[in-house]
Amino acid sequence: MTGTTRSSADLDPRRRRILVRAWRRGIREMDLVIGGFADAEIAHLNETELDELELLMAEEDADIFRWVTGEQDVPDQFRTALFERMRGYVPDFEPKQTGPEAPASRS
Repeated sequence: MTGTTRSSADLDPRRRRILVRAWRRGIREMDLVIGGFADAEIAHLNETELDELELLMAEEDADIFRWVTGEQDVPDQFRTALFERMRGYVPDFEPKQTGPEAPASRS
């Protein structure tokens, strides 16, 4: 995935701005998480959820990454239904090993 798969033509200016910011985070992992979430849900978020998303996106990418992967506890202010939905867009960041060096599967 290289970026947004969604057209912003049907979005209002605020949602367009959020969508662009969601895909230009600074670290690729957060592009995939926040951008993937925004692609799927931006058109359906209410004003409160848009506020929550903008507040979250103001945080450091490294912190957000640790929160969505469970490496660090999520601060109380971000423990929201929106954040939990966004966690659903976290891809598997652990590469799958294949080939002779991969651990043998147990049958």
